[in-house]
Amino acid sequence: MEWTAETPPTAKDIAAYYRREIANGNLAPSHQLPAGRGLAAKLHVATMTVQSAYAQLAAEGLVDTRQGSGTFVRDAASGAPSAQDAAQGLRELQIQLNAVTSQLAELTTRVTDLETERASDDGPAS
Repeated sequence: MEWTAETPPTAKDIAAYYRREIANGNLAPSHQLPAGRGLAAKLHVATMTVQSAYAQLAAEGLVDTRQGSGTFVRDAASGAPSAQDAAQGLRELQIQLNAVTSQLAELTTRVTDLETERASDDGPAS
């Protein structure tokens, strides 16, 4: 981090810094981020600024904040579904897709029938 007392970072800046560090693999899962008060003092910002940055990261699923223990980098795979869950989800999607496809075919047939009926009703007048 390259901020000065004259140009302190915003919560957005702090979150972006840690987001990059996590994405680049510089902060491994279970790595503890600096304590909010200490980091705030170091960066010359309010503690709320750091807390807001950490809250942004938590909302994105990048870190977990444990009351009284600190803020830790999450394991990227911890939120990912298992292969079995993913396969089940795909099966359910396929069933829904088949149902929608069937309904679409029925609607297409009905529209064609209605158009044919209308065309015969609009035939030459006698």
